[in-house]
Amino acid sequence: TLSPPSLSAGSNWLKVDLYSLTNKSQPMFGSPICLRKMTNLSLTVPVCLGERRRLSACELQHAQQQQQQLQINPVEPRRRSIAVPSVASSETESPSHSTSSPLPFNSPSFRHFSCLTTKSLSTGVPAVMSNLLANINAFYAHSATGNSVSANDRFAASNFGKEKFVKLLDQLHNSLRISLSVYRNSFPASQPEKLLDLKSTVDLLTSITFFRLKVQDVGSVPRAGSVLKECALNCLKTTYQFLFENCNELHQREFPAAAAAAATEGASESAKSGPSPDSLDFWHRLIELVVSVIEEDRNSYAPVLNQFPQEVHIGQLSASAMWDHFSQDLMYALQEHEEKRPCKTSEYMNLLFKVKWLYNKYVADAPPHKGSVPGYPLWFQPFVLQWLSENDEVSMEYLHSAYARDRKDSFQKSSDHALFSTSVVDVFTQLNQCLDVVKKLECPDPAVEAAFMSRFSGTVVKVLFAYADIIAKDYGNFTGQSGKACVLMNNVQQVRVQLEKLYEAMGGQAMEAETKDKLQELQDRLNTVLDDLAARFVSTKSSEIVAAVREVGCLLHKHVRGGAGSSGGGSGSTDPQAEADMILRPLMELLDSSLGMLAVECEKAILRRLLKEMWRVTVAALEKEVVLPPISDPRQDTLSKDLEKTMSPRQCAAIQVALETVRQYFHAGGNGLKLAYLEKSAELQSLRYALSLYSQTTDSLVKTFVATQAGQDRPAVDEPVGEVSIQADLFRHPGSGEVKVTVKVVAANKLQWDTSSMFRPFVEVNLIGPHLSNKKRKFTTKSKNNSTSPKYNESFSFILGTIEDPEAFELQISCKDYCFARDDHLIGVTVLQIKDIIEQGSCACWCALGRKLQLDETGWTILRILSQRPNDEIAAEFVRLKSEQRQDNPHGLWLGKS
Repeated sequence: TLSPPSLSAGSNWLKVDLYSLTNKSQPMFGSPICLRKMTNLSLTVPVCLGERRRLSACELQHAQQQQQQLQINPVEPRRRSIAVPSVASSETESPSHSTSSPLPFNSPSFRHFSCLTTKSLSTGVPAVMSNLLANINAFYAHSATGNSVSANDRFAASNFGKEKFVKLLDQLHNSLRISLSVYRNSFPASQPEKLLDLKSTVDLLTSITFFRLKVQDVGSVPRAGSVLKECALNCLKTTYQFLFENCNELHQREFPAAAAAAATEGASESAKSGPSPDSLDFWHRLIELVVSVIEEDRNSYAPVLNQFPQEVHIGQLSASAMWDHFSQDLMYALQEHEEKRPCKTSEYMNLLFKVKWLYNKYVADAPPHKGSVPGYPLWFQPFVLQWLSENDEVSMEYLHSAYARDRKDSFQKSSDHALFSTSVVDVFTQLNQCLDVVKKLECPDPAVEAAFMSRFSGTVVKVLFAYADIIAKDYGNFTGQSGKACVLMNNVQQVRVQLEKLYEAMGGQAMEAETKDKLQELQDRLNTVLDDLAARFVSTKSSEIVAAVREVGCLLHKHVRGGAGSSGGGSGSTDPQAEADMILRPLMELLDSSLGMLAVECEKAILRRLLKEMWRVTVAALEKEVVLPPISDPRQDTLSKDLEKTMSPRQCAAIQVALETVRQYFHAGGNGLKLAYLEKSAELQSLRYALSLYSQTTDSLVKTFVATQAGQDRPAVDEPVGEVSIQADLFRHPGSGEVKVTVKVVAANKLQWDTSSMFRPFVEVNLIGPHLSNKKRKFTTKSKNNSTSPKYNESFSFILGTIEDPEAFELQISCKDYCFARDDHLIGVTVLQIKDIIEQGSCACWCALGRKLQLDETGWTILRILSQRPNDEIAAEFVRLKSEQRQDNPHGLWLGKS
């Protein structure tokens, strides 16, 4: 019999002395143990800590039989024990070891390990098994220095039973994988001792992997981290499936307060096992359950399962796996909802915010989702766009109610320091709230976010343009009330300012080109509306400005005198600045009173626009009312016969000084309009051009007229009253260079004329150009009686001279009805410019006749200036020819043919 075994200090191995055995033992499995031919040696048997046992009679009998077979002769015992080191000293051996190490393990050690495998899920067992297998690995894998026997050979030569032990480890490995695949059930987080067992289970799994890799020398062994990850993913998949199938029941159990609140609101779906096609409550509950699982993995399981940080991070793995399963189910559900849309858009938006929160808090930083664009914004895109479309109607209703309330309150200013009313604040409060919702979505998909901003820009364009349109239509009711009119203009300007801020809040230059173009177009339209409002406001003041300018003209002709060509002869001061201040007094008083009020009531941008409009009106009035003679009928563009108001050089100088004074007044030392704008304004250029023309000769003005008036025959093309056949030939003398034009009037055709007396048409041809005072300038044909298509065949020649080029001349062809002892009646007129026939040298064509000639602003300016030279024969004749037009007799007899 064997005395009770004892554990050596610091070792987990049980020593069994074979010398005292009366029967030699034999292993229960595996190859027979090879005992050395010694009568006294100790065998170390691994057993569970704290366990003491005696060898059974059967074991003693097997040992005795084996010893007899090996013919071991007993000798005097020499009591010497070979102790197998523990894990801490596994790389050391006894000095008495030879090439073949003593065999440390026998059948009881295997039997202990085998017994433990059947109770691997019992509390504390995984830690014992992990420690036991770690020591086995340490003994076989860490060989002593100089030992050439491999770990696999040493293990095969042991009495451990290689094949059965390997099979036992395989079964244990599978059992561990099954346990880890349901670690929530096998190792509940509520039991701390089970969490310790979970950690030991992972350690045991690692020891098995190490045994296969180092002791068995297996080439391809799955890493323990990969196995753990696979098991965790399987557990998470099963967990999510359980949550999905029992969502409502689990939510009521885990969140009783929320379930009671939902039941009170009538939104309970406990009777349903899955999502409802008419509600989104299921997904809110599922998200809460998923979050509880992720939090449990983070807080409870991560400390014991994160043993492979490079491969398995259980918190991130849980979030990633749960999101993958959840997102797929949610995507399919939203696709079904997109067809019918049974819920309110606000419910879809709330679900979107909750999904976004789930992703950002738990999933965004977990591989493989870190740095990638999630798909949930694309699933919710139709519902967000629908919400934005519905917001259009809400914003428009809000706009109309805000403006109506503002109008009822007489457009009171929104604050003491603001110049605009409350309707602008209300409109942009609504728009900014909508933008805040879109921005809070924090859409990670750039394409989807661009779609949201594009749709929202449509709302902005619709609402703000509607607001500007309402003001433009209602503005006419307040043009007589300067205060309210200024507030409305300030409102539009504030819309432009707030739109710029909204543009930057939406992304500014980072937005898509289409969205930026929409907002820029809106800004341009608002700018146009504001210009129109400013012009309409100034137009109500234009009559006062024109009246003041007329007073300026009266003072000019009264106090600043001097005939043409003289600088004296006037009364009063001879200082041009003093004269300018005197004649500008009524205009400056009006401007001071008007602009003083506008400076207080208007925004600076509005004030500048009003200054521009008032500048245009003022300068145009100075040109039309003071510098140039008045037009009796603006619709007919005919010159007045009253030519009393002629401009002398002294008066022109006074107007030049007065104009500079007005320009500095509108500049206001830099606080008003820019000098560059004033200098380049078309009205100032036209006025200065008109003043410059006063100093030019008649020939120079006529030459300028011919060079600039290329469309005089437009009425003949648009509404002809007949036509004349003309042949013109251009000749240049080879010696003197003198140019001669020969004109042949062949015939007239389709003359349209009403008369109750005899109709006697004839053709008159006038040469117009510079330096013709001493030359023949007019030829006429003979008249033909009562014929609308008379034949003439008459020729005559004009001498152009050598001073000017032929381009400076033109032929004016008129068809008239001869009247004895009174003025002939004009039937039609047209112009043939010499520059059109220079290249060919001759021209034969039918020239259409019109009721009058068409002149542009430059042409009428020249006519007005020349009309102030009644003593100049060339000027008077030129003005008469160019201002002449047909006068129809409605009571006559129609003789023409169309």
